[in-house]
Amino acid sequence: MPGLTAFPAFPKDVPTHPLLVVDYQLLLQGDQNEIETLWKAATELGFWYLKNHGADEDVSGMFEMGAETMALPLDEKMRFEQGDDGMSHGYKAAGANATDASGNLDTVEFINIAKDDVLAWPGHVHRTYPPTVNARMPNTIIPFVKKSLAINETILNIFNAKLGLPQGMLANLHNVKEPSASEARCIKNPPKPEISPSDIKVAIGAHTDFGSLSFLHNRLGGLQVLPPGIEDWQYVKPIPGHAICNIGDALSIFSGGILRSNLHRVVPPPRDQSKYERWSLVFFTRPGNSVVLHALTEESSIVADAVAKAPNAEALNPGVTSKEWFIRRIKNQRIKNRKGPETWQASRGTEHTPLRA
Repeated sequence: MPGLTAFPAFPKDVPTHPLLVVDYQLLLQGDQNEIETLWKAATELGFWYLKNHGADEDVSGMFEMGAETMALPLDEKMRFEQGDDGMSHGYKAAGANATDASGNLDTVEFINIAKDDVLAWPGHVHRTYPPTVNARMPNTIIPFVKKSLAINETILNIFNAKLGLPQGMLANLHNVKEPSASEARCIKNPPKPEISPSDIKVAIGAHTDFGSLSFLHNRLGGLQVLPPGIEDWQYVKPIPGHAICNIGDALSIFSGGILRSNLHRVVPPPRDQSKYERWSLVFFTRPGNSVVLHALTEESSIVADAVAKAPNAEALNPGVTSKEWFIRRIKNQRIKNRKGPETWQASRGTEHTPLRA
């Protein structure tokens, strides 16, 4: 199983970008030094490690669920395929998405399980899932999703206070009772012997995340970030027991660009790690479907001041709902919807705006 394999250590001679480490238990206690560390990470790079989050056992179970699901016959998995109309929930086969403007294909397969379907179990809101998912729902998936939601709500409430927003505003924009695109994703990428950086075929193309917060767990290297002011991609080293968290486009927009949604991508793991399947697990917290994406300038003078200084305020006020934003991006990544480079461009978020400078 992916969560139990003993992998080679991440190589010491590969350039990495150090992330700040945030202790979740200290955040729960209201420790001001830890809150400032989180704020520094969220506003400068938009990525950080999170330790003592208490989800390790649930994460291992989710990896087992992923392995059980990916082991199903392809025709069985394709019964639950996402389709090409902008739905993210369900199974995605390798090669279904483009990774760049040239139409190169991705190499990952994954299963996405909607937050709404998890919370409605044994009913469903969006769709049904393979039997391997259903079997793990009560004891594995529901606990993982509920824990992920609680962790990300804690972080949202901290950002809410730092941005000077009315109490509970960010949490209300992500109300668990409203249908949304929030989901858990378990990803499998096949082994790929290491090649030169110039010949790397990315598993998941360079992007900023669609939603607000991502809660990521992986066992091997492969995640890379492009830090502000640096031209070369740098690996983020996986650390046992540490999740990797990051800001997405929606939260960056709400904050007037104060919170950074940074470019990242997934490539084959380095050195001996490249000989193994790469598994990762992430929970995406996204706004309610009806929430209109715009900078919260009327609710916060701090956000209003940031927008006034932004090089392109229009990028902070797309004026579409979270659902519309999400469907556009998902739909235009699908290779079957590709018409040309313009399709890839239509799948982009905040990464191609002056805010990314």
